[in-house]
Amino acid sequence: MAAVKTSTSFAHRVLRWFDEHGRKDLPWQRDPTPYRVWVSEIMLQQTQVATVIPYYQRFMESFPDVLTLANAKEDDVLHHWSGLGYYARARNLHEAAQLIRSRHAGKFPRRFDQVMALPGIGRSTAGAILALSAGRRFPILDGNVKRVLARYYAVEGWPGKTSVANTLWEYATQNTPKKRVANYTQAIMDIGATICTRSSPDCVACPLNADCIALREDRTHEVPGKKEKKAKPLRQTQMVIAHHDGAVFLERRPPSGIWGGLWSLPEIDTGADVAAWCHTRLSLNPAETDRWDTLRHSFSHYDLDIAPVVVRLVDSAGQVADNADSLWYDPLKGAQIGLPAPVAKLIQQWTTS
Repeated sequence: MAAVKTSTSFAHRVLRWFDEHGRKDLPWQRDPTPYRVWVSEIMLQQTQVATVIPYYQRFMESFPDVLTLANAKEDDVLHHWSGLGYYARARNLHEAAQLIRSRHAGKFPRRFDQVMALPGIGRSTAGAILALSAGRRFPILDGNVKRVLARYYAVEGWPGKTSVANTLWEYATQNTPKKRVANYTQAIMDIGATICTRSSPDCVACPLNADCIALREDRTHEVPGKKEKKAKPLRQTQMVIAHHDGAVFLERRPPSGIWGGLWSLPEIDTGADVAAWCHTRLSLNPAETDRWDTLRHSFSHYDLDIAPVVVRLVDSAGQVADNADSLWYDPLKGAQIGLPAPVAKLIQQWTTS
């Protein structure tokens, strides 16, 4: 690893920029308790600040503290997460709150190892929680910070590679100051998010531009290195919008995997007989069937083509009753359940058709 420039100089410039330009009025900054910062950090994983803010505000209104979250039903938590994506984050958040209730008397832990032991929290997130809420000197290395440090020191390679990440952790540790840690932590994230962006970084406005190696060598488009791209596979499914008396049939997804724990429209193979499925699964017969245009939904690792099939059912006698894994959902009654974004879109389309 190349010799590190004086961390005092690096941190001083970052903090001076923060005093003039940094974000200081984000919702989680107004009362930066460990709980509030924790929720914000989990929401901000894979998601931009502007998207997170309204979700965060609604979440805090409903779950203002650890015990309220721990005591909530999973469906209610997932309902507040609906549309934010990466739902494992919400399930981990709920599980962690329950562990804090049982192991830490409902108080968010203050020891780094205890924070790291909670579901969904890694080294960088644990450091951010303790730095932003208590000014504790722990380095962070989220995606934005990786980009800033990789360009400043011209660290070669994809930051997701262990050897590259280890080098960046060394730089992150050495540059984290002993004082004003919370401000520095927010600032280095802000610089990455608003100035040192993936494409078209605003190097003129960057407080670190005087000796950024990637800028000096005109390599900001090359550093950090990118993960090798692979073509996304395309998967196909049919979603059945089976309804009667103003209610649509939903099934709970398995706890792990895509949309884990959320309520979804039933999926059947693209070649499956919808009428036979209705008779077997619901003990009901379709009176009318309508096929809608295919809806494509993109995940990080594949694209999904959804072929919606709307089925109006008759003869409710003998229909499947509500249980832990299935229910008849009336969208007009507004039950608080977690719905994947494309499912919510299809149900909305059905209610207005």
